[in-house]
Amino acid sequence: MGTKMLNYQLKEEEVVAEIQELNAQMVGLQFPDGLRVHATGLARKIEKETGATTLISGDSCYGACDLSDRSMEGLVDVLIHWGHTALPLDYRVPVLFVEAYSTMEVFGSVKKALKFIEDYETIGLVTTTQHLHLLDDLAKYLEENGKKVQMGVGKGTLRGQVLGCNFSSASGLRADAFLYIGSGNFHPLGLKLSTNKPVIIADPYMNEARIIDEFTDRILRKRFAKITLSAGAKSFGIIVSSKEGQMRLEMAKSLKKLIQDQDREAYLILLDNIRPDLLMAFRDLDVFVVTACPRIAIDDDQIYEKPLITPYELEIALGIRDWEDYQLDEIIYE
Repeated sequence: MGTKMLNYQLKEEEVVAEIQELNAQMVGLQFPDGLRVHATGLARKIEKETGATTLISGDSCYGACDLSDRSMEGLVDVLIHWGHTALPLDYRVPVLFVEAYSTMEVFGSVKKALKFIEDYETIGLVTTTQHLHLLDDLAKYLEENGKKVQMGVGKGTLRGQVLGCNFSSASGLRADAFLYIGSGNFHPLGLKLSTNKPVIIADPYMNEARIIDEFTDRILRKRFAKITLSAGAKSFGIIVSSKEGQMRLEMAKSLKKLIQDQDREAYLILLDNIRPDLLMAFRDLDVFVVTACPRIAIDDDQIYEKPLITPYELEIALGIRDWEDYQLDEIIYE
């Protein structure tokens, strides 16, 4: 059974047993930022019970697209990654993915969401990794309250799972509306823009339910402003991620050609972590196009001096795509 620590099940005993079975002598440990506080405690347990030496990644981790397998190649026998599910990528070392399931009570917020979905017959149910283990119970609860429930398997995602860059599990569903279980607004925003259906959030962390429409309108106004600024730009930096799960070099090259076809300048810039200080050297460029994680341009644009836009937003700025055809950039793993 998993051990409960700060509202998460981290499955310590299963991890120890797996290390013992592999007879691993050097074990890499990686956590997303919110779980890294458990790193030394888990390392202590692993070293005491297995005799292995642990190597903890201290770098930020934003998902299964951002593993430390490259930096740990040749150093560890196995990398244990907490908090995300595997993507169809070629990892450089053997990786054991351990889902960190939240133990937070969610039915209170779902009950509050019922009033927002009362006019919809068929509900698409989605969540993130932390709550996947509750989906069947949640579907049963919704059905007991008169709803038909649909859950889909996406490209690179599990049944009912959405990522910050991938909403393919919802795209094929014939739902009247979607119910998202989780915190924050970015996943529901992507869901709204990807499906063009009503999206209701059941947020167990805030113990509330809300709709995403007002937030979506606010974000779209900000994105329209960035696109307008970019429309008159003469020079563009196209950011390419060196992270294997986010690298879209061919896309970046095609965007470079689109820009140059309009007699504007475009340069490819390779970065691992995208930060304002790293872009300061390129102040002569007017706009940056992010082909890495789509969340960077949407979530963090306010901390950058120059506009950050997505590939689809670039097409609008260049007059190739209409604003009415706006969509959120996604990274779909085949």
